[in-house]
Amino acid sequence: MGLFDFLTAKKTSTASIAKERLRIIVAQERSTRGAPDYLPLLQRELLEVIRKYVSIDAEAVKVDLVKDGDHDVLDISVALPEGKA
Repeated sequence: MGLFDFLTAKKTSTASIAKERLRIIVAQERSTRGAPDYLPLLQRELLEVIRKYVSIDAEAVKVDLVKDGDHDVLDISVALPEGKA
């Protein structure tokens, strides 16, 4: 019976796929709503500087502004590739 399960499986509708994509977009917009305008530019510039020394892709650098009590903390995360230094 397990062999033919793929034939009878319910297919996800395009509406549910679109709904899930919209949820992702809304979540991203909400996370950047209070963020300063310079964060995307800062992320691009950091990526350019790091690329001078190490080959990484754009998703390897994440820049976020985090509230820590009364202070704003700039959180920078860089995923460096494993290999020779």
